[in-house]
Amino acid sequence: MGNYKRYVGLNFLFNILSTIFSLFSFALIIPILNILFKIEQVQYAYQPVDWNDLAGSLKNNAYWWMQQFIADNGGVMTLALLGAFLVVMTMFKTGTAYLASYYIIPLRSGVVRDLRQKLYEKIVDLNLGFFHKHKKGDIIARMTSDVNEVEASIMSSIEMLTKNPIMIIIYFGVLLWLSWKLTLFVLVVLPFAGTLMGKVGKSLKRKSQKVQTQMGQLLSQIEETLGGLRVVKAFNAEDSVTHRFEEMNNDLRKTTNSMQRRNMLAHPMSEFLGTATIAIVLVFGGMVILEGGSSLDASAFIYYLIIFYSIINPAKDLSKAWYSIEKGRASMERIDTVLQANNPLKVVENPVPLKPFSDKIEFRNVSFKYEDQWVLKHINLTIEKGKTIALVGQSGSGKSTLVDLLPRFYDVQEGEVLIDGVNVKDMALADLRTQMGNVNQEAILFNDTIANNITFGTKGATLEAIENSAKIANAHNFIMETEDGYNTNIGDRGERLSGGQRQRLSIARAILKNPPILILDEATSALDTESEKLVQGALEHLMKNRTTIVIAHRLSTIRNADEICVLNEGEIVERGKHEELIAKNGIYKKLCDMQSF
Repeated sequence: MGNYKRYVGLNFLFNILSTIFSLFSFALIIPILNILFKIEQVQYAYQPVDWNDLAGSLKNNAYWWMQQFIADNGGVMTLALLGAFLVVMTMFKTGTAYLASYYIIPLRSGVVRDLRQKLYEKIVDLNLGFFHKHKKGDIIARMTSDVNEVEASIMSSIEMLTKNPIMIIIYFGVLLWLSWKLTLFVLVVLPFAGTLMGKVGKSLKRKSQKVQTQMGQLLSQIEETLGGLRVVKAFNAEDSVTHRFEEMNNDLRKTTNSMQRRNMLAHPMSEFLGTATIAIVLVFGGMVILEGGSSLDASAFIYYLIIFYSIINPAKDLSKAWYSIEKGRASMERIDTVLQANNPLKVVENPVPLKPFSDKIEFRNVSFKYEDQWVLKHINLTIEKGKTIALVGQSGSGKSTLVDLLPRFYDVQEGEVLIDGVNVKDMALADLRTQMGNVNQEAILFNDTIANNITFGTKGATLEAIENSAKIANAHNFIMETEDGYNTNIGDRGERLSGGQRQRLSIARAILKNPPILILDEATSALDTESEKLVQGALEHLMKNRTTIVIAHRLSTIRNADEICVLNEGEIVERGKHEELIAKNGIYKKLCDMQSF
């Protein structure tokens, strides 16, 4: 908020000026009425300024000057002068009101921008475990519709909250000065209206929270349908998913209808209560004046009513702002759930300085669990520099989880993961991950050019370096056949490329990064035979002189690994070279026989 103090101060200043100018504009009503209806018969004489009664002496001299002006120029000319003065004061009033709004806009847009930025940074920073518990669609809803709701509800109310209280306070001060008895009566009547409107506001917040939750579920359904459209069509499930979406859509409509109806109640309720209050004040004030119980004359009472009526609009706007804030608070709470989410990856204040990888990687008595389920149990594994270690086993045996512990996508609950004898928890995350390159089963690419996908995460790469990486990855030839070569946009997730081409681009990206440690997570399992040969050739180039951890389902690709570790239910049950494990006639032999069959 510190960046916006200047805008807050200017807005506050111009709101005060606008309110003061409006009071002067209204004050002209009294002499105009007195002249028109010839109410004022008192003859005024000029008085020196009395600092003990400054307001009284200024009022007396103003009336004295006006009587002199009427005597010299007539009533019509005086009315013309007062009218011109009214126009000038209104110009100042509207001008300062505009300037107040002008300086609040950067605050509104800036706060929403900062909120989006913090939310995005938090999502990027959170560990992967957070996204196992929350659907993508719900997170997208919090970043889009919830932020939009905050902008529409809370941010749009900032001007009302900065302007209207100032007007109400100043106007009430003038009302007390004019007639404290009448104003005290008003203060007794108003709380009843405020209490009634507050109850509607609370119910609005509950409905709004339900709407945003249902919107998140709806976006999740859309995201899942788009991601699995091929399966939906293959299983003739169009009617099923459409019916499910229709039910969710109708539930959202019903909740939205209920919330909007309550929201629409704010304006007519506040207008009715305001008019009823005006009528009560008119009757009570008129009765007091007619009975001679007030110092106000008729024209001053009309001025009192005009000022009081002028409070009604800011009070109504304040009530609408309160409704909007209650509505937006529900979205803010959903956003705050993400912003306040705990990241279990603790960053040390004084990390161990990064040194080139020179010795070995160790998993020392490592155990890991997701919530209450242990996925890895007492893993002990040493990977010497330059060696290739393969991890095999059935799905769910813990292979991917084990390699995810090395770049600290998760932290172990028991044991240690060490690089050159240093616990990875004691390293800076950026330094740790700089030493590693990943090639996954699903090539993760972005809706950008080929060149930008290869250089993703690598700064300052030359075109020559990009092309060399692509050539080593067996990707240069197909890249040059595309319409714009390295400047060709590959579409969402690289959909304009084949599976083998996408995988070779991800390998080129890893080659350009040139990491000493390489993680290959089933990099060829989803490819056809021809693509697999091209990708396997690229991987062999990539693996030269690197420490490599390979997760493989196709056991034919890891025959030459320095050591093969077989995982079963989170434990390493066999280890050795290919021939040694075949000779043991254990789990590895069964896996090989199944694939041969």
